[in-house]
Formats: sequence, structure tokens, C-alpha cells
Amino acid sequence: MPRRTDIKKIMILGAGPIVIGQACEFDYSGTQGCRALKALGYQVVLLNSNPATIMTDPEFADATYVEPLIPEIAEAIIAKERPDALLPTLGGQTALNLAVALAHAGVLEKYGVKLIGASLAAIETAEDRNLFKQAMEKAGMLLPKSGYATTVADAVALGEQLGYPLVIRSSFTLGGQGSGLVHDRRHLREAARVGIAASPNGSILIEECLLGWKEFELEVMRDAHDNVVIVCSIENFDPMGVHTGDSITVAPAQTLSDRCYQDMRDAALRIIRAIKIEAGGCNIQFAVHPGSGEMRIIEMNPRVSRSSALASKATGFPIAKISAMLAAGLTLDEIPNDITQKTPACFEPSLDYCVVKIPRWAFEKFRITDRRLGTRMKSVGEVMAIGRTFPEALLKGWRALETGGDTLPEPAPAEALEALQHSLRVPSPERLRDLFRALAGGQHPSVIAELTGIDPWFLHQMQRITDFDRGLRGARWNDALVRAAKRLGFSDRHLAARLGLPETEVRRHRLAAGIRPVMKAVDTCGAEFQAETPYFYSTYEDECEVPESTRPRILIIGSGPNRIGQGLEFDDCCVQAALELKDRGYDVLIVNSNPETVSTDYDVSSRLYFEPLTVEDVLNVV
Repeated sequence: MPRRTDIKKIMILGAGPIVIGQACEFDYSGTQGCRALKALGYQVVLLNSNPATIMTDPEFADATYVEPLIPEIAEAIIAKERPDALLPTLGGQTALNLAVALAHAGVLEKYGVKLIGASLAAIETAEDRNLFKQAMEKAGMLLPKSGYATTVADAVALGEQLGYPLVIRSSFTLGGQGSGLVHDRRHLREAARVGIAASPNGSILIEECLLGWKEFELEVMRDAHDNVVIVCSIENFDPMGVHTGDSITVAPAQTLSDRCYQDMRDAALRIIRAIKIEAGGCNIQFAVHPGSGEMRIIEMNPRVSRSSALASKATGFPIAKISAMLAAGLTLDEIPNDITQKTPACFEPSLDYCVVKIPRWAFEKFRITDRRLGTRMKSVGEVMAIGRTFPEALLKGWRALETGGDTLPEPAPAEALEALQHSLRVPSPERLRDLFRALAGGQHPSVIAELTGIDPWFLHQMQRITDFDRGLRGARWNDALVRAAKRLGFSDRHLAARLGLPETEVRRHRLAAGIRPVMKAVDTCGAEFQAETPYFYSTYEDECEVPESTRPRILIIGSGPNRIGQGLEFDDCCVQAALELKDRGYDVLIVNSNPETVSTDYDVSSRLYFEPLTVEDVLNVV
């Protein structure tokens, strides 16, 4: 059906200041939403308080208000602008909670403002832990055993009934705020007090702990005609017990059986229909028992999320843009795929590569902070890397963090393995490094899988890396050896360390031997159709998929992962430069590794290269 004609002006709510758990992925989604709705002919009013964002640049909305995201301010803007509709699903938890507050205060009814993208009932059902539990049980879904509490006394009573350990989950919060893992009554009392205080409606869910179960996510979209697509499957490297924002994640899912994946797809369709997401996207999280394959529903977000941004960049399917268009009344079969310009949005993306996301933390800035990872998110940013295989994408992602991952750590000596086993039991930012050290030191993947709950498949793939690295030690230059190392994902700097050569010499020898990467396209369709606006990643194969161009080119180097002191303000600079240079007739190339950003959107530059920001990787693009 065509776009809605009963609305002419739409107000978009942003996410406010950058906080841990809510970062520039919502600038990306809000910017996409503004551009999409203006292209459809709507007037767009934007409310956001963050001056570093791209969405608050004056050209993206017809009226932009850099004001606090609180009900009083929002009501004053609604009274002045008189929007016909409010779109809250692009601004994270902040926007959802503000929309709910405006609805409960009668503001939307008073000014005749329709809520689009997700209804009030859908938001409350998904975000209120008790209502979500009831809806899932009614739909026949299996959840962890749990109970609902609004007081510490109720929480303690439930704890005695369910048994320990337990997970506390707060309602209407972001990044796992107010959540935690508790092992006894004393910890439960404290966690319940914090969780109830963190929740806007003073409620928490107390559920059985599924520690060690595998965790998966599906990005799902539904339109007003009940068409539903699964955009992307994402597998968490870490098992349940680590917030998905603090886990390495892999797309598409690598260790699911086809039967389990089909069951998960079917469950996702039932869930999005049960919550009644009428037009838009959501993120659904599942737990799967590694032995029996039993599946449990963990939670869903009735909005775009950090995982949505990752899935968008991993697949080339712009979730936020299409969510905005669905909210405006279009259906999936009416929305064109911008990358192929031949297929509609109801075609599910097909991936012929592997994507790895690795979080970045900033504990060096907060030395007294507990470094253990749990159900509350602590990472400040993330990188995404693309390769033909998991080992290649993992090694590219690790060096993209810009924290010293250009070379593998040294193997753990035999006398250190016992201490390393102890540290591996507790998730921490050093876990990836410690896994490499333990595997290189001779620890078997099955032992590490038992300690950590990480699927043995991932550990065997990492062992491929450490075994190959062992063969590099003391080796002389050999074209076949170096070519195999590059295909596995090793950097020139690592090869230089192993072969006893300067990095510049490794590069010179490699190029002289014709060992150079080609660029492959992210085209949403596994090369079934020619991509018109694709983006690229490097790999050591034979065929390059970059189209020819005769226009002068300018390369813009992005700012990499978010960190304290370097955030989305530099993304704003890159995007403004790219748009201006494109207007002046240049082919603009962007190299960046951050999936949360607007600069890594498919249509900001002429060509986007999703690569680590190292000398080697940028020179490959050059």
C-alpha cells in the first residue's frame, strides 16, 4: 500500500547523550529515519539533546530542537509544531521511555498525535518484564522460570522459591542497567534494590540462570500486511551470562543446526506477531542449551538497537531506514533494495562471508572498576570485520580495535596454564587474548570449552590460527606459506615478527610475489544480482569486485571504534566532508571499522571499505 496520507508532519525522538549502552548507533538510525521520511515527502521535526550528532545538523530535519529529552520540553515542542505522528523507535530506550511518558500523561491524545512504528501496547508489552512473560506464555513460548517483583521482600521470596543462581532484569532500562547475576540472598537483596530503583515503573524480573547456554539474536521486521523477514542471525561467542554488547558476536550464526535455526525463525515470527509490532523492526534474543538444543526466549527490543546497526552493516539491509518507511505505511514488497536496485526489501539478505564484532572497553580510564563482564553492559564501542572465514574476520577485528592486536600474544608457558584456566572461567576484556595464549600453550579446545562455555567450534577455529602461527616461528620467506597466512588473516606486522623482517620488507616481498588482497562486495544477495551501491572488504582471493571509475577520488579515513575521548563527533566530520565532496563531483572513499556510525552507511560515500584502520589495511585500499 502507498505511504500514509493521513499524516504530514512526523516528530522523531533521538537518544540524547552518549552513555554506555546507548551510543552513536542511534545517531545512525535517527539520521536514516530523517532522510527516509523527508524523501517520502513528510515534514520532519527532530528532538535530540546531543550536539555531536549528525542528525542534529540542520539539513536532516525541517525543524531541529537541541533540547533535553524530557516530557515537559517534548510537550512544548508538540504544542508548537503540531506533528501528526511521533516515531520513537529510532532513539533507543530514551525515546521509548519518553514516548510512554507522553502517552500516559495524555499529551499525545491532547494534541492528536499518533504513535507510529510501535504502538503503546507493543512497547509496554515488550519492555515490561511481567507483561512480556505473560504474552510469551500465551503464545506458547518457553521462557526461563521466573517471577515478578516490585519490592525487595517479594524478590527474596521468589529467590527462595526459584533457587540460586538467579538473574535480575529491570524493566524499561538500557544496556542491562539494573540487572545482575546473584548467587545468594545477600546479593539478591542488593541487586533487587538497585534493579527496582533503575526501573521507571519500579519492577524487576527474577529468573533462573541459564549460565552456559548459547545465546543468539535475530533481527526481525514486520509490515502492516503481516509480511515478516529475518534480516540477520547473530551468534554470541560468549554464552549466556555476558551481555550481548560485551560479547564477541558472529553473523551469520555458525553453530546452529538447520532444524534449530528454523525453529528459532518460527518462534521469532510468533513473537513479533504476539507483541503486535505493526510496522517496524525488533531484536529478539534466544538461549539454546548446548547439549539438548532446548530453546528459551530471553527478551526483545521493539525498536532498533546496537545489534540492529551491526546487522544493517553486516548485511547491507538498512534496518532503521526501512523501519521508518514501514512506520509511514509502506510494505516490505514496495520498498526497493538500494544496494541491488533490483530486489525488494522482502528479499532476505544472503551472506557469502563471515562478520565478527568485537567490543572495546575503557577500563584503563576507570582503574577501580570491576573488570568482570556480566549482564550489565560495560563496553564503550565496538569494531566490525568481514572475512571469508571466521579466523580471517576474527584476526581483522582484533587488530581493528587498535589495542595491540596486530600480532598474536605469546603462548602461555606450562607453569602459567593453571592460573590462565582460573582467569578464563570469569569473562573479562582480556578473554580473547587469554584464549589465544592458552591454545598456543597447548591447552585443548575441549578443556577450554568446559571452563568457559564457549562453543568448541569457535575454539577449534582459533586453534587453527595458533597452530599455523607455530609453523611460522623461525620459518624463512616462502610465497605459499605467506599466502596461506594472509588468507587466514595474519597481518604483515605479525609476519614480520615471526620471520625476523621489518614490516616494510614483508610488504615489499609480498607485493613483489603478487600476494595482494582483492575487494569483495557486501551486496545483500550473495552475488546473485549486480550491486549498484555496495561496500567492500578485503580478502586474499582472485577476483576483485570493485567497479571501474574515471572520476577523481578522495579517500577519507574514519575514526574507528568509539572510545572515551574519541566518539561520534569525528563521524560527523567524516560524513559532512563526504557529502560535500560528492556534491563537488568526486568519488569519495571511506575506510572505517565502526558499525555504529553514519559514515559506514552504504550511501554516504561513493565506496565504503569496512577495514581496520592500520597502515597495511588502508594501503590495501589505496
